[in-house]
Amino acid sequence: AFAVCNPEYIISTTHKKNPDFSNDSKSWSQDIVNFSKNTKFDKLEILDFIDEEIESFVTFRATLFQKDIDVSFIEKSRFLKEGNNWLYVDGEFFEQNLCE
Repeated sequence: AFAVCNPEYIISTTHKKNPDFSNDSKSWSQDIVNFSKNTKFDKLEILDFIDEEIESFVTFRATLFQKDIDVSFIEKSRFLKEGNNWLYVDGEFFEQNLCE
């Protein structure tokens, strides 16, 4: 959703417990747009997936650049299911070389 600059999707699928969650959706949306427009999204690789009934995890490597600077990262994202929807709660970041 960041790569295609879709702030509405990001906002609607973010859990209220997420540190970036904001009730000021206009400002939050603009922050997402600014990030998306100033970032070149090169590749997304799924490294691991743990699927549970209520809580699931996805570990991925995002390859991206800002002003030709590599700002790539590896994250283990945590999702909680509310109703029929999976919501992004938070993520744990790892050093690049841990999964290479």
